[in-house]
Amino acid sequence: MIIPYPRISPIAFRIGPLAVRWYGIMYLLGYAVGSAMAKRRSRRGLWTLDGSAIDSLVGYLVAGMLLGARLTYVLVYDWPTYRADPMRVFAVWQGGLSFHGAAMGMAVACAIFAWRRKVPWLMVTDGLAVCATPGLLFGRLGNFINAELYGRPTSVPWAMVFPSDPLGVPRHPSQLYQAFTEGVVLGFALVWLQSRIARRAAVTGTIHDGYLSAAFLIGYGVLRFVVEFTRQPDSQLGLVLGPFSMGQVLCLLMIAAGGVLLAVSRARDPRVVHAPLAPSSRLPI
Repeated sequence: MIIPYPRISPIAFRIGPLAVRWYGIMYLLGYAVGSAMAKRRSRRGLWTLDGSAIDSLVGYLVAGMLLGARLTYVLVYDWPTYRADPMRVFAVWQGGLSFHGAAMGMAVACAIFAWRRKVPWLMVTDGLAVCATPGLLFGRLGNFINAELYGRPTSVPWAMVFPSDPLGVPRHPSQLYQAFTEGVVLGFALVWLQSRIARRAAVTGTIHDGYLSAAFLIGYGVLRFVVEFTRQPDSQLGLVLGPFSMGQVLCLLMIAAGGVLLAVSRARDPRVVHAPLAPSSRLPI
């Protein structure tokens, strides 16, 4: 028993010779929703950044995401192919992006932005941690529409046959698993944690920057590590460390980095909040 794959054209519409793809629309939606969340976060006093600064930060993040995602994929996932044909590095429309690389690229972009704006780096990354989850949700939905990054063969009742699969066998819709865990479960967990931090800030007038960033690294790493057991490993790599894929190895490093960041954040003096939030039962998204 399988569920028919909804054959959605990857092209949403055309404007003359220009084809607008769902994948690009999903990324725009992710940035739009994340930016709106960031501005709401600023109005509630968790950020010292105003709306114009957040708009500027988005530009840094887009550049960091593209550079980090592409370079990591090229160097870690498929270096022999790109070494043989270096010009393919610039053909990003052919696919080949790494989330872990995107995360590193955006972290560097946050550091540059924070340095230029004279604001705490971990304050910026905390905001990114909460506001990035809509992008993860929409991005994975884009992968599903493109019928890419599908799962391993399975006999579960909700298995699907993806049109891009040369074997044509029922597989896990792992893109949907990741959309739910990374975009919904992790998103709500971080919003809940942020609400706890906001309530504490209303009482103490201080915030420990880095807690949300550490929670993102650990939470994403754990969720992705588990779901990766259902995802088809990259064909050019396969399993790289026993039963683990490259994505899982990178997730282990991500979890370790989150643990180190949590310890560092706890050891640092808290930041004084000049306009602490009033206690509220609403989640300050």
